[in-house]
Amino acid sequence: MDQDSECAQFVDAHWGKLVQRVKMVMPIVDELRSGGMLEWEPYCKIRAAYTHQDKMRELYEVLHSGGNKVKSAFFLQLLKLEPFLLEDLGVTENHTHFEKTQTPEISPVILKYKKKICREYQYVKEYNFAPGQNVLLSERYTQPLILQRYRGRQERQQELCSSGESFQQVLNSSNSHESSYLNSLFDPDDHRISPGAVILQGNSGNGKTLTVQKIMLDWASGDLYKERFDIVFHLKCKEINCIIGEKSLVEILSNSCSLTSDQISQILQHSPEKVLFIIDGFDELRLTEDIDHMSLNTDPVQRAPPQVTLCDLLKGRILPESFLLVTTRSTATDTLSNLLKAPQRFTEIMGFSEMGVEEYFQKFFQNEELFRKAYEYVKANETLITACSIPLICWIICTTIKERFEGGANVTSGLETTTSIYIDFVSTLLEHHCQGLSQSVPSLLRSLGQLAQRGMLEKQVMFDEETVNEMVSDPAGNPFLCKFLFKRRIHQETMFSFMHLSFQEFFTALYYVLLEDEESLRKVRELLFMDSCEHCPNEHPPRFAAVVQFAFGLLNKDVRHILRKRHGLVVHPNAQNHLKNWILEELRTDYPFEGRTLFWLNCLYELHEAEFVKEAMEAWNNIKTRDAVLGRTDCWALLYCCQCIHT
Repeated sequence: MDQDSECAQFVDAHWGKLVQRVKMVMPIVDELRSGGMLEWEPYCKIRAAYTHQDKMRELYEVLHSGGNKVKSAFFLQLLKLEPFLLEDLGVTENHTHFEKTQTPEISPVILKYKKKICREYQYVKEYNFAPGQNVLLSERYTQPLILQRYRGRQERQQELCSSGESFQQVLNSSNSHESSYLNSLFDPDDHRISPGAVILQGNSGNGKTLTVQKIMLDWASGDLYKERFDIVFHLKCKEINCIIGEKSLVEILSNSCSLTSDQISQILQHSPEKVLFIIDGFDELRLTEDIDHMSLNTDPVQRAPPQVTLCDLLKGRILPESFLLVTTRSTATDTLSNLLKAPQRFTEIMGFSEMGVEEYFQKFFQNEELFRKAYEYVKANETLITACSIPLICWIICTTIKERFEGGANVTSGLETTTSIYIDFVSTLLEHHCQGLSQSVPSLLRSLGQLAQRGMLEKQVMFDEETVNEMVSDPAGNPFLCKFLFKRRIHQETMFSFMHLSFQEFFTALYYVLLEDEESLRKVRELLFMDSCEHCPNEHPPRFAAVVQFAFGLLNKDVRHILRKRHGLVVHPNAQNHLKNWILEELRTDYPFEGRTLFWLNCLYELHEAEFVKEAMEAWNNIKTRDAVLGRTDCWALLYCCQCIHT
C-alpha cells in the first residue's frame, strides 16, 4: 500500500475521533488552500462554521471529494500540528513512513535540520512586535498572485492607473491563466525543460521574504518539493554583506544554518542535483563593478570574498547541477538575469487579488463578525482596497483597524485617514527596506516628490531611465520605484514607475507641502489654479483631486507630528494656511459647485481636524449632493463633517 492510501485509510478509520478532538482546524485548512487543494467557496464555508467540530464536518466534504491525495495532505498537517493527538491514536513514524518520504540516502543530519527549520520558520515576527511576540505563519500567509511572464508596457500602464473594481478586472484579465502556485515554480515548460534558476521578482512590501519562509517551512514539513529536493538552503544577502574576510560556499552555508562545514560538504558531494539554494534579497547584495572578473571558482570549499563566492554559485560555476531560487526587487532584475545561469525562469509576485485580500483579512481577524465589518469598510474605499493588493499595506490597515476594535471603538467612526495609512507604509519602508541608501530621508522623499510632480503635470506614470537618474539618487536601491524592461524594436528600454498612480499622487502632495515657505506656497497656488482653469468647476472635481486630498491629509496634526518626529520633515505653515483659506473661499462662494461637493467633503475628512472642519461647514453656503453618486467613503466623509458641526 502506498503512503497516500495508508494515510487516507487512517483518516477514514479515525474520522469520528478526529472531528471531536482536532483543534488546529484553520491552520490545517490554510495549508491545504495554499497547496492548491482547497477552493475558495469551501474554504469560506469552513471558516464560517462556528465550532471546531462544525469546521471539521465541512472539511470532510473536501477530503472526500479530493480522494487519497488530499486526505494524505490533511494527515501530514495533523502530524505537524497535532502530534500528541496522533500519538494518542497510535501513530508512530514507522507506522506512517512520514520520515521515509525522502530518498533512502537522506541522513539523520538532514532530518534534524528539517525539524529545526520547522521550529524556526513556523512563526512570523511582525514589524510592531515586542521581543518574544510572534504569530503563526499559517495565520498570516496568503498565496499571492505569481505570474510567470513579463508584462508589456500597455498592460502595466493600465494596472498603474486603475483602481477599485477596474483594477481587479485588469489584474484578473491579465493573470487568469498564467498565475501559479509555489509547487509549480520548477515544473517543466511547454518544451519540457525545467529551469535551473528561478527569479522571483516583487516590489517592496509584496511578500517575497514571507513567501521564502513559506517555501522553507513547507519543504521541511514534507509538503513541498519532497521528491525534488533533498535539502534547501536559505541565504540572506543582507547577512552575506556583513561577513568579514574570505569564505567558501560551505562556510557561508554553515554560518546561516545549524549544519557544520563537514556535514554540508558531505551533503553537497552526495547529490548536488537535489539541492536548492534560496538566495533572498539579491537587490541588497553589495556587488563591485569588476565582479565578473574576480573569480573563476568552481569548488564549494575554495575561499573568496563572500559576494564573489555567491556570484560563482549564481553563475553555475559552483555546483552547476544544483537549483536556484532568487528573490529580488524589480530594480535589480536585469543585473540578476545577466548574472544567473541558464535555463532561467522569470516569475513576479503581483501581490493580492481581491480574493487574496479578503482571505488575508479573514486570517488576520480570526473572527467572522470583525472580519466582515473591517473588510466591507475597506472595500468601500477605492484607494485603500487597491493599495491592499500590496501585502504590507494590507497588514498596516488590518493592524490599524484591529487596534480600534481592541480599544472598543467602532471601525466606521473616524478610521485613520487614507493619508495616514500611506504615511505608515512609507515610514515602514524607510525603516526596514532602505538600508544602505546614499540619500538622507528628507532628500530621498523630496527627490521622489519632484519626480512624481513632473509625471502628474505631464500626465505620465512611466519614466525613462535618464529622467529618473536626473532626479533620484540610486534608483536601483529605492523601494518606492519599480523598474521594467520593455522591448522596443531590436533594443530594450528601461522604464521606472511608482508602485501605483496613488503613490505618485501621494508623493506629489508631499513634495508640495515640504518645500520652503515661498516655493511651497507658489506650487500649491499653481496646482489649484491649473485645476480651476482646466475644468468647469460646477461639473467636475479637479484633475488633481487626489493630490489635493492627500495634501489636506498631510496637514493633519497627527500626520505632521509623525513626519517631524520620525523623519525630521516639517510641513510649512504657509502651505497649511493657503490650503485652508482656499477651501474656505471655495465653500463661501455663491456658485452651486455641485460637481465638487464630494471632493471638498473628502478634503475635510482627510484633514480630520474637527475645529477647522466645523468652521468650514458653517461657511458652506450651498451643500448640494442631489445628483451626486455617493460611495460609502463619501457617506462617511459627509457623516464626519456633519458631526463636527455639533461638536
